[in-house]
Amino acid sequence: MAQPLYDPVWLERMYNNRALVPDHMAYLDRWAQESAQVRASQPCSLDVPYGDGEGERLDIFPAQGAAAGRAPVMVFIHGGYWRWWDKAGHSFVAPAFTQAGVCVVVVDYALCPGTPQAPVTVPHIARQMERALAWVGRHIASHGGDPGRITVAGHSAGGHLAALLLTSVWPLIDADLPDGLVRSALSISGLHDLEPVMHTPFLQEGLHLTEQQVLQYSPARLLEPSSGQLVCAVGGDESAEFLRQNRLLQEAWGSHRVPRCQVLEGLNHFSILDTLARPGKDLYHMALNLLRA
Repeated sequence: MAQPLYDPVWLERMYNNRALVPDHMAYLDRWAQESAQVRASQPCSLDVPYGDGEGERLDIFPAQGAAAGRAPVMVFIHGGYWRWWDKAGHSFVAPAFTQAGVCVVVVDYALCPGTPQAPVTVPHIARQMERALAWVGRHIASHGGDPGRITVAGHSAGGHLAALLLTSVWPLIDADLPDGLVRSALSISGLHDLEPVMHTPFLQEGLHLTEQQVLQYSPARLLEPSSGQLVCAVGGDESAEFLRQNRLLQEAWGSHRVPRCQVLEGLNHFSILDTLARPGKDLYHMALNLLRA
């Protein structure tokens, strides 16, 4: 049966993760508390500018015990439907990786819809993420990271952005950037086709997506990247639409580019991100395998 893409009631049920997970605030509050503790207790460089625009800041958590300039780099992009949350609530993802010899960068971006004087759109955020990755490629060596070993991981809207960055043609963005700047990506509960998002009223009221933007900024509608690998994961307790979104890129790009498209049973849209930060969990090891490949 075809999914009712334009039924606003059905779309609300599929994409409103806060309604699907009634105790979502407990996750957000705990992430904020744990993240504050991480920033207070672990070596880090905070609010480093990667550009001059609104939200263009990042936090760097150097690898522990890695040889200078040789640590793989994980750039993490937070979710929130391009409208909510920030990097400060996501520092908690860093310690499990820095202890494993990974340099972690947690990035911020401007939030939709911005202001009438300075509107923010999904394309605007996508360009910000390209600026952030360009900064990482140019400067992360001075923080102990290897610019030739960059993996981007993102949750929800961040998963969309992580996948999108794998398609960027870096030498066309700036001549000093190498092709394949982003070596691999992990999309966690990612949104890979923006068409249903455009027709979901509570999201579209702040995103103002156009049909052209859907075509240009939906990873599943773009040609497969010329290099790199993407791994996708979704919680088994997430909505049917998030389960469908999780499959889209393997169907569009093929298993040679998307070798793993995993459903992690017993996890919802929020609890799945907890497992990224927990050694021994499948999602953590999926990320670590990408970083060490």
